Amino acid sequence: MASGVVNIRRDVDDKFYRYRMPLLNIKIEGKGNGIKTVVPNMSDIARALSRPPTYPTKFFGCELGAQTSFDEKGDRYIVNGAHDASRLRELLDTFIDKFVLCASCKNPETDLIITKGDVIIRDCKACGQRTAVDMRHKLTTFILKNPPKTPRKTKKSKEGGAADNGNYSPTADDADASGGESDDELTRRIKTEAAELATNLASTTLKEDEWTADTSAEAVKARVKALASNTQGDDDSDDDVNSPYSQIGRWAEENRYSATAIEVYKYAQDLGVERKHKTVQVLAQALFSEDIVAEIPKFAPMFTKMVTSERHQKSLLGGLERFVGVLHPDLIPAIPKILMAFYQADALEEEVVKQWGTHVSKKYVDKDTSKKVRKASEPFLKWLDEADDDEEEDEEESEE
Repeated sequence: MASGVVNIRRDVDDKFYRYRMPLLNIKIEGKGNGIKTVVPNMSDIARALSRPPTYPTKFFGCELGAQTSFDEKGDRYIVNGAHDASRLRELLDTFIDKFVLCASCKNPETDLIITKGDVIIRDCKACGQRTAVDMRHKLTTFILKNPPKTPRKTKKSKEGGAADNGNYSPTADDADASGGESDDELTRRIKTEAAELATNLASTTLKEDEWTADTSAEAVKARVKALASNTQGDDDSDDDVNSPYSQIGRWAEENRYSATAIEVYKYAQDLGVERKHKTVQVLAQALFSEDIVAEIPKFAPMFTKMVTSERHQKSLLGGLERFVGVLHPDLIPAIPKILMAFYQADALEEEVVKQWGTHVSKKYVDKDTSKKVRKASEPFLKWLDEADDDEEEDEEESEE
C-alpha cells in the first residue's frame, strides 16, 4: 500500500481494494486555551468519500464534545483542543461506517439524499439499495441545515473516489409519485391513529403465556435465511436481490428500531410499491422483532393505510404466518395478540380472518406450520364468534 494512502474500509486488507483515501494527518496549533487541531488534508479525504469536508469535521466535534470551525476558501478544518491523530482516524472510520458505507453491501460508492420527511438516505450506486442513516446522531441536524451536494456523474479516480470536476449541483428531494396524502397529513393521521390504537390495546383481554426467543447466533442466522426466502409461494414474487421487495425487506429489517411509520411508508413510495399487496407481506415479516406485540402500535396505522383490499389482508396474514411460523416459531402462541392488534387497527376484517383461520394453506409456509399457526389463533377466532353472539343477543333484546 502506497505511503500516505489507506483503504476507505480499513478493515479490508486487500492491497487491490479499489476504494482508497489519503491517510488523515493533523497539525497542532496554538497554546493554552487557544490550542487547536487542524486537519490539512481534510478536503482530499472528503473528496475520496464524496462528502463535504465539513461533515467529517463536524462529526469529530460531535464525538469529542469540541467546537469546530471551517474556512472553506482557505481550506482549513479545525477541531478545538489537542487531539491525537490515531483517535481522529478511529473516529473517521466510524463516520465512514455511519454516513458513507452502504448498510447493505458496505460499498462506499454512495450519495446522501434528504427526503421530504427530512430523512437522510444513503443511495448506493453499487447495489442500488437506499438505507437510512441513524437519525439520532447529532450530525444529522447539521446535515439537514447544510444539505449535501452531489457531484455530476464522473469517472472514478485511481484512488477510487469520485474525480473532482469542481462542479456540484444540489440533490433534489424525492418526489411524491403516489399523488396521495401530503407528508403533514399522513403524519397527523399516523400519530392520531397510533394513540387510539395504544388505548385499544391496553384494554385487550386476551391472555397467553409469555414467550422467549432464541437469540443464539445459529437461531439468528436461520431467521435471516428464512427472511431471504420471503417471496415463497407468491404469484408475483421477484427473487432478484435488487427487486423493490427485496430492497424494502432488507431496509425494514435494518431500520426497524429507528424508522418511524411515515419513514417506512415514504421509503415504499420511493420504490413505487406502497400500494402493492406484496409490500404488506414483506413488511409484516421484516419490520418487527421478537417484541412484535409491543411494536405493532408504532406501525399499525401505516399498515391500515396500505391495506386497501381483501388481497392486501390475505398478504398481511401470510406475512404474519411466515413471521411466527418460520422466522420466530417461539412466537406462535402470541398469534392471538398479534391478530387482535391488527384487528383493532382496522387492518384486518372479521370475515377475512375467520376464512383464513379455517383454511389451511401451503402458500406461505408448509402445511404443518400452517396448521400450528391456525391452531394457536383459535382463542382470537373464538373471541370473534363470542362477540358476534353478544351482538345478536343485544339486537334480540332491543327488538323485544
